[in-house]
Amino acid sequence: MPNLPHLLAADIQALAVAAPGSPRPPCCAYVQAPGWESLPASFDQAQFRAVGSLRNPDYDAPEVLAEYHPAGTSFWSPDAPIAPRFFPYNRSDVWTCISCTRPFLRYTEAGGYYVEDRIRELDPTRVVDAVLP
Repeated sequence: MPNLPHLLAADIQALAVAAPGSPRPPCCAYVQAPGWESLPASFDQAQFRAVGSLRNPDYDAPEVLAEYHPAGTSFWSPDAPIAPRFFPYNRSDVWTCISCTRPFLRYTEAGGYYVEDRIRELDPTRVVDAVLP
């Protein structure tokens, strides 16, 4: 993947606000991921393009694994905040549907014996510009 521009919380919020709301457009209606989900088999890579990254190129230690859940949410919660400096957002890229511009967050989960692509809808009401401790 080519170098993507680094996006900040305000950038992704603006992308999400500009995108169509409900009901979901037919072009990408099959992707329903208010929280992190496994990338569905029906995901058509050609229908989406990468527009930016939340990975900070100036940050030397990509090992920031702290999550941001001040209200007691969890990684899987659909109402979990989207905090770009925190995991897994700090390892995510932003993709948009080429037809309707609806934005999504994507990152690859890598465990001892598996690699799994994950996706989450970019909900502007969930974006938080939280600072690392």
